[in-house]
Amino acid sequence: MPLSLPERFPLRLPQSRNGRIALALAVVYLVWGSTYLAVHVALGSFPPLLLSGLRNLFAGIGLFVFAARRNPVWPSASEVRNAGLVGTMLVGLSSGMLAYGMRTVGTGTAAVMVATVPLFATVIAAFAGRKIGRGEWFAVGLGLVGIAILRHGGGSSGSAGGSLAILCGALFWAGGAHLAGRLKLPSDLFLSTALQIGLGGAMSTVVAWVSGERMAEVHFLPVLAFLYLMLVGTMAAYVAYGYLIRHTSPIIASSCMYVNPVVAVALGALLLGEPVTSATVIATVVILASVGLSFWFDYRRRGLA
Repeated sequence: MPLSLPERFPLRLPQSRNGRIALALAVVYLVWGSTYLAVHVALGSFPPLLLSGLRNLFAGIGLFVFAARRNPVWPSASEVRNAGLVGTMLVGLSSGMLAYGMRTVGTGTAAVMVATVPLFATVIAAFAGRKIGRGEWFAVGLGLVGIAILRHGGGSSGSAGGSLAILCGALFWAGGAHLAGRLKLPSDLFLSTALQIGLGGAMSTVVAWVSGERMAEVHFLPVLAFLYLMLVGTMAAYVAYGYLIRHTSPIIASSCMYVNPVVAVALGALLLGEPVTSATVIATVVILASVGLSFWFDYRRRGLA
């Protein structure tokens, strides 16, 4: 499904398929890598659950309006329910826990921890009944070693509670992805994404409001970071990722798992002065190697390599 822009829009997308793929990759690499910095800045005015909820609620509404103008096939009630369940995992719980943990955990450390999503996906698949090979379990074990190095040797590892919250966010993301592969979702990619983001954001917003989260003070930079998260980090990046899912292989689409932590660590060091210790570098290499192994063994299992 080609992407299109209004005729009066001053920018033009690349005309070739390879050019559009390159642009989509650049977006998910750089934008999702920078969202950790944006979340850190936005937390200066927004409580964590409210930040996650409002960001995704408004982004979901925006994507829904965009999807509706394309005259999509409208979903059934069960498909809307399923989109809400998946969105609750991917957005309401995962993004909320990430923002909560990043109150005390550095941006680079958080990004490396989130890179463990494929490892949690392997564990969930095992509980769901799929036979897991020794190589896949080795990848999971290697990832745990990387987390231990990061937790005990990283200069900006933060509190144990914050680290646990971020790992729980990675687990919820893996769980949501597992559900997305098994539940019947709306057939239109943009509409399905809009419902997942919007409904998950609505759930997180309600929980934040009921739990008493309020914005005490409003500052310019946190609001600017919030707008960046909503418009670029959620709406634009999810559209780009959806394009990659439809037009490339899962390995290429998921390659952001390797690049995002590197971008986040670099931005945290350059703009926030977060320390990059030898333990941080070693842990990052170990975790990314474990993620790479998990992708490779999954590729082999499905006979694609």
